[in-house]
This record gives sequence, C-alpha cells and structure tokens, in this order.
Amino acid sequence: MVHTDQYQGKLVLVVGLAKSGYAAARLLHMLGATVIVNDGKSIDDNPQAQELMEQGVEVICGSHPLSLLDRPLDFIIKNPGIPYSNELLVEAEKKNIPILTEIELAYQISEADIIAITGSNGKTTTTTLITEMLKNSGRTPQIAGNIGVVACEVAEQATMDDIIVMELSSFQLMGTDEFRPTISVLLNLFDAHLDYHGSKQNYVAAKARIQAKQEESDYLVYNASDDLVKDIAEKSHATKIGFSTTEVLPDGLDVVDGFVRYRSKPIIATSDIMLPGSHNIENILGAIGASILAGATLTQIQFVLKTFGGVEHRLQFVKELNGRLVYNDSKATNILATSKALEAFDKPVILLAGGLDRGNSFDSLIPSLQGVKAVITYGETKDRIAETVRKTDIPTLELVSTLTEAVKVAYRESTEGDVLLLSPACASWDQYKTFEERGHAFIQAISELPK
Repeated sequence: MVHTDQYQGKLVLVVGLAKSGYAAARLLHMLGATVIVNDGKSIDDNPQAQELMEQGVEVICGSHPLSLLDRPLDFIIKNPGIPYSNELLVEAEKKNIPILTEIELAYQISEADIIAITGSNGKTTTTTLITEMLKNSGRTPQIAGNIGVVACEVAEQATMDDIIVMELSSFQLMGTDEFRPTISVLLNLFDAHLDYHGSKQNYVAAKARIQAKQEESDYLVYNASDDLVKDIAEKSHATKIGFSTTEVLPDGLDVVDGFVRYRSKPIIATSDIMLPGSHNIENILGAIGASILAGATLTQIQFVLKTFGGVEHRLQFVKELNGRLVYNDSKATNILATSKALEAFDKPVILLAGGLDRGNSFDSLIPSLQGVKAVITYGETKDRIAETVRKTDIPTLELVSTLTEAVKVAYRESTEGDVLLLSPACASWDQYKTFEERGHAFIQAISELPK
C-alpha cells in the first residue's frame, strides 16, 4: 500500500456500508481521516456499524439525515448500490461535495498496477480469464472489484510484485475522479441500468470513465466492432489495441481462418477453446490483449483457453448427465444475456427460464429461440415468458411454480444429446436472494435427478 497522508485530517462521509462501505470506512479511519458512517439499516441489525463504532468511528444509522451535509465534508464515499437519486446525494451534489466510490480510494493507495475491465456483458468472464492467464507471469494477479472482492481491501495488501485485475460496473466507475488503470478493457455497450443512470447517454458516460484519465503510456483494449465503444476509443489518450470477431485487424486481435490472432500472429485455434459461445470469443480477445500487455506467457494463455470452462453461474458447465449436457447460467438476469447463452449452442436446448416479474415483454428473445426444443418456465414471470413462447413453433412449453419442479420437467422432456440450460432472463428475487443462490439450487436439483 502507498502510505499517503492525503486523507489525514479530511472529513469524509461514507454512505452505505455492506462490504465496500465498511472497507472504505475502516481504511480511511486508519489513514487519519475523520470518518462519519451513515447507513440505512438500524444499528441493532448492523454488526459492521457496531464494529466501526467500537473503533471510534462516528456512526449514524436508520436514515440519511440531510443535516449530515451541514458539516464541512471534504468528500463522500458512496456504496455503489445507492442511487444518485437518494435525497442526501442530490443535496450533496447541489453543494458540490465530491461523491466517490471506493474504487477511487483503491487507486490512490495501490502500489500495484491495475487492469480494469468493464462492459455491459462479459466482465466477469474476461476478468477471470485475465487473472488465470497472468499466473506464472512473474507478477501475482489479484482479482478485485465488482466480482465480489472489495478493491480497496485488495489494494491495501497488494505490492509492486502484484497486479490487480479489477472488474468494474458503471455504478463504481461513476464515482471515480483520478482513477487511471495501466490497462483498461472495454468490451461492449448495450442498454443497461437505465433506471439507475436515467439515460443511455449517462450510462455510456459512466462506462467511459474507465479510460478518462489514461495517457499514452497506458493501454485501452477495446471492441472495434461496437460503435459506442469505438466512439469512446477515438477520444482516448491511451495507446489503443482493438479487437474484433468480424474484422481483420493486423495491429490488434482478430479471428482469421479459424485462429485467434494477436497482431497477425496465430495464438490458438478456435476449435481448441473450451469455453462455449461465439460471444465468448470477444471476451477471449479482450483477455488475451490485456494479458499479453501485462506480461502473460503464450503457454499460459493457451493452457487457460484449452481448460477454462466458464465462470460459476455464467454459462458454467455443470456435468454430463445420461448424455445430456447441463449448463448453469443463473447470472443471466436479463433477456440479452439469455439470448447470448442460447446462441452459444448448436445442440437442441431445453431452456429453464423465469424469475422476478418487472412487467416487461420477452418477445425480443424470439430470434434466439430457434434451437430450443422445449421451454420450462417458472416463478413470477412464467405467464409472460409463456406468452412469448406461444408465438414460436417450439413444440413443448411447461409452466411450473419453482425451479426445482422445472428441473424435473426439463429432464423428463430431454433426450441424449440435448442441452439442459438454466438461463433465467430474469432477476432471482422472487424466490432467491441472489443469482448465486439460484444457481446453487439448480445444481442441487440436478444432482438429485436419477443417474
């Protein structure tokens, strides 16, 4: 950790605890800041707040009183999950109080170089690929960020012999100021989180912050086939490395004659890549580009691509069961993610889908349903998904209440050579607290099927 005195004596308000807020408050307190913690949960149900209070941190729980802004705050650290529409944050912006996320704090204290990855889809897969590719490279990769590991905690422990591989959401990037990764990766941009950002323009602007402070000595690895990404890259001061699955890029990463290439040099045959799905080739190209720039060996890159079967809950291969291939894509919480998953297979698919009902139609899923032989839908959205399926020629449609029931029906409707795919196209919150919990429930239900 860089031992900085820039926070000494600063008055900082940390809004929202959870893992990132707790870590930021603890770190700032250790660095000599005067920290006030404000969390919506009551103090009685908040062990993190109680622990901080025992360390001498001022804690105000149960509401977000505007009177907090009467103090001469130097800045606010905001939990990414709290929207900017929160009244306290709205008033803070009016007072021109800087609102940051702990990502900025992580950058300021990190001795290690940072590789930062963002995009609408594929962040976790790409982040994990880079981390695996950098093993045996001479520096130890440390995974952090939106993937579930608090960035400032990792930065606190990292040394110059490490390299931090950081997955970043638009929520996290929106709260950065001087953040400057050595290598940034921008995968793709689709409509997402518009309820949080208010408009697509704001969402794209948040994502663009990943490279906003980069200079020529830094690198931007970007999707040259995505127009929104290209627009950001054209304005970037970083050294640019493009990738594309549809264009030939002699100075970048591309796919030609069945080979993934870097600067026209073949890296690996696409037939040797274990990770399924054409969309994952883009993630792989981004990962290869960042990894080579960071010092990964060709041998390690090839080994990872030949053996890596996917991130847990993201098109994760579970097992072969009596001739059926079982995949867990519980992280597919929107229609676009499920479309990408369906397009990954050239075998007949039994699709299990359903979850939280947000009132939207699923008709945009229709073009991706061509290879589906049966849909088993469950949960709050089962009727809405069924409406869409009835507009296709899919021969089998079953509506059930729970995911466990859906697994039993899906297996019953399947034959050898089929793919059993959980790709819900919905959030999990009608029946499960998280998509991870849903994925584990799916795997458990699969394990209980007859062998």
